[in-house]
Amino acid sequence: MIVDCAVYEDGRRRAGGVELDDAYDACRAETGAWVWIGLYEPGEDEFDSVAREFELHELAVEDAIKAHQRPKLEMYGDTIFLVLKTARYWDETESIQSGQIMLFVGRSFIISVRHGAISDLHPVRLEIEKRPDLLGCGPGAVLHGIVDRVVDDYAPVLAGIEDDIEELEDEIFSPARTNPTERIYKLKREVLEMHRATAPLIGPLDELTRGRFEIVHEDLRDYFRDVSDHALRANEIVEGHRDLLNGILEANLAQVSVRQNDDMRKITAWAAIAAIPTVIGAIYGMNFRHMPELGWTLGYPAAILVMLAICVALYRYFKNVGWL
Repeated sequence: MIVDCAVYEDGRRRAGGVELDDAYDACRAETGAWVWIGLYEPGEDEFDSVAREFELHELAVEDAIKAHQRPKLEMYGDTIFLVLKTARYWDETESIQSGQIMLFVGRSFIISVRHGAISDLHPVRLEIEKRPDLLGCGPGAVLHGIVDRVVDDYAPVLAGIEDDIEELEDEIFSPARTNPTERIYKLKREVLEMHRATAPLIGPLDELTRGRFEIVHEDLRDYFRDVSDHALRANEIVEGHRDLLNGILEANLAQVSVRQNDDMRKITAWAAIAAIPTVIGAIYGMNFRHMPELGWTLGYPAAILVMLAICVALYRYFKNVGWL
């Protein structure tokens, strides 16, 4: 559905509501006016009139309707097609909820197509409408505002992941005998999801920064450079999280191996201690008639003392070597 439709001229939004036909007429008038049309999960029929009016390429239209694209920037004639991946982190489930924003940018229009419940663009519209100096630069100002909001929204996601990584580190090296392997793998999957959002975005932002497209006003290059720096920093953090989680997984496997070896040493030590009374008891339990110690009055207490002495000696030895 169409969320909002507005015409901008001389850095200001035209007052009153604007119908699609009026927006089309404003773009054709060549008065310097341009239009921003915002759509939310449109169907083919809903998007058809917009696509025909602005001569949007059928492949880009198909991507905008079906979504599930990786971030990318493509040129179709004189129209920029940019795909952004939005993200929000749910700390309760340690999972990332993602969405997508597709942007069609021409000389006299920008069309935003949003998929998913996150990254509402209405606050972006309100912020941009407070900056007539930026709106005077045309649709590229809206392009910058949307990209800037999407990249800024990555920061709390990365902060949430970082908190969970720190919890994992504390859990692995704590005295409690836990095995958070499943949690590590789930968190690695969420970090990979963020990597799919940040890494492919670096190239398109670099192109916008270098002023490759005449549609984007040259006064906006510094603003795109700032967004590009933030995206680079976010991608570096994601890469760091990936490396850190790999190290945590290796440390966890090493801890598990050490604990297993420790358990085996303890079991072996106790088995060796238990073997002494077992052997001595088995010998005297054979009940043969002719055994040297059977007629000895001190035979029983002597056997007990021998068993205790050997067991205590073995216990002290295993304790000293760290097996117990």
